[in-house]
Amino acid sequence: MSKRTFGLTAAMLLGVGALTGFTATPTQAAEAPVKCDLTYSLAGWSAIYQHAEGHGHITCNNGQSAAVSINMHGGGLTAGKFHVTGKGEISNVYAIKDVYGSYAQAGASAGVVRSGEVQVLTKGTTSIALSGTGEGINLGVAVDKFDIEPSRH
Repeated sequence: MSKRTFGLTAAMLLGVGALTGFTATPTQAAEAPVKCDLTYSLAGWSAIYQHAEGHGHITCNNGQSAAVSINMHGGGLTAGKFHVTGKGEISNVYAIKDVYGSYAQAGASAGVVRSGEVQVLTKGTTSIALSGTGEGINLGVAVDKFDIEPSRH
């Protein structure tokens, strides 16, 4: 092979490689996981049946953010009124729209006057690790449904 043929072949291979890398980059960027964080405030009551409503704000590292409404329902051996504020880390999402929907949770809490809440919620492969602090009376174990929707306000 002559030097000129070798040079043209090498240049062509580099050009094709550059084009292949160029077209693959946007696809890879769209498939990269997004990190989202939730701040929230919930207030509710429980007497065998548990219910809480609240609001929150989601911020993602891709620039997306949204105000959200939160509803929690469930059953179990619980009694009391409570108010919880906290934050959560949301994993395995690709856009903020993946955060919306119903999550299942199983958690335990016990406290009088002040209590700590630590719960993990899942929806398919998406999960939220919540932490928060609260005031009020909240005793027991409950399995709940946790809904996150875009705020209507």
